[in-house]
Amino acid sequence: MRLILVRHPAPQIAAGLCYGRSDIDVAPALLAAALATLAAALPADLGSTTPVYTSPLRRCTALALPLAAQLGMPAPRIDARLAEIDFGDWELRPWDSIARAHIDAWAADLLHYAPGGGETVLQAAVRVAGFLREALDELRRRQRADAIVVCHAGTMRLLAALQPVWGRGADLAGPVLAAAALRAAATPHRIDYAGTLTLRF
Repeated sequence: MRLILVRHPAPQIAAGLCYGRSDIDVAPALLAAALATLAAALPADLGSTTPVYTSPLRRCTALALPLAAQLGMPAPRIDARLAEIDFGDWELRPWDSIARAHIDAWAADLLHYAPGGGETVLQAAVRVAGFLREALDELRRRQRADAIVVCHAGTMRLLAALQPVWGRGADLAGPVLAAAALRAAATPHRIDYAGTLTLRF
């Protein structure tokens, strides 16, 4: 089975602002460009019954809805577990306005520190793992080979970190999940807007 992860287009937000769970629009021109890029980038063998999942945030649904229609696929399923991490009261603040001590505290405990009092990486990993388990189970039941998942860079990094340990009988609610979450948090961010990442299970 393949999960084809798609990152949303660049949101309409000033450079240098912290954003995660904030709901931000995408410029129409960038959306059109993303759809054109994905038409060429997605695998040609995707079937018309391929399910499409999306984060509920507008920068994802604005892409997922026309993408599914363009590919002749069913309407996307919105799943809140695919949302970006919640940065609490850091949301929409300039990064350089956040106290250095808070940034350092986060860097010292990537797994358990809740930036801005929002969500920890481990909490995000728990919800993303829950989505992954249900999505893969449904693909098996319905005998589907693929799914498209429109989401965020943070969500994509978590899904990618979970992929190598999936299906090995490990307890993903324990140390294995924590290790995957930490690996995702420590992974350099190299996912382009409207970029894709294919995971095989």
